[in-house]
Amino acid sequence: MRLLLAFSSAVDRFNDWVGRMVYWAILVAVVISAGNASVRYIFHNSSNAWLEVQWYLFSAVFLLCAGYTLLRNEHIRIDVIVSRFSERTLTWIDIIGTVLFLLPMAIGIMYLSLPAVVDSFVRNEMSSDAGGLIRWPVKVLIPIGFLFLILQGLSELIKRIAFLQGLIPNPAPKKQDAHSPVEGAAE
Repeated sequence: MRLLLAFSSAVDRFNDWVGRMVYWAILVAVVISAGNASVRYIFHNSSNAWLEVQWYLFSAVFLLCAGYTLLRNEHIRIDVIVSRFSERTLTWIDIIGTVLFLLPMAIGIMYLSLPAVVDSFVRNEMSSDAGGLIRWPVKVLIPIGFLFLILQGLSELIKRIAFLQGLIPNPAPKKQDAHSPVEGAAE
């Protein structure tokens, strides 16, 4: 289990690094969007390429940060229901959900996306919009993003099993309710 936890830690560090690097894509997208809008209104000129770059950056943020989001335990949950369960029950729900849903879905999407990526690269697929960009760079983000998600899913699975074995503290402790007072806070 020590080797698996070392793998998990490496995956966590990698996805944390990817998430922090991709933050900058948001800033770049905002600057490009503001610049493109300014040029359009001031000079009455626009570029489909700049618009597509914005969409490519949005795609990069969404796809490449899926693993980072899972690492931070920020994926959507039905808190009203799961808040009533014990940490062990929540851990079992996470394990079952990862094995039955997350990993098969992510592996399937990654596998099914590969032929489209290869076809786009081989054909040097271009956008159908005037002045548009080549498409394969954004399409290659699909299998890469899902690979990052698969790796993080495996990391989370390892951590949950280690928690149930008593080897590590809970990797996903219950979040404090936003409306309840924080322990030890002055009243």
